[in-house]
Amino acid sequence: MASYALLQTFALLIVAHAVADYPLQGEFLAKAKNRFAPVPGVPWYQALGAHAVIHGGAVGLITGSLVLGLLEMFSHMLIDDLKCARRISYNVDQLLHVLCKALWLCLLVWFPGLP
Repeated sequence: MASYALLQTFALLIVAHAVADYPLQGEFLAKAKNRFAPVPGVPWYQALGAHAVIHGGAVGLITGSLVLGLLEMFSHMLIDDLKCARRISYNVDQLLHVLCKALWLCLLVWFPGLP
């Protein structure tokens, strides 16, 4: 993958992350995904899963890789759960998400035929 294409893909991943983490998450999912302060009547795992699927879908669409979409979904769930548990801060949460995007790009370069 050419360097311009890598930069463009990384920029799209960051934009998609911002869209998925802010307007597409909204107040409801932001609260409901927290198993440590659950919203009554809402299974936290459904809310966290829905939020993570949005992220995974965005990564899959941008990269064309189902594998990277699934890796994003699972890593996003883990990172957000750590944040909800107050084991990591908001800033560390965001940094880890950006580092995941960089890792996805590395995997695209190392394994160009990644499904």
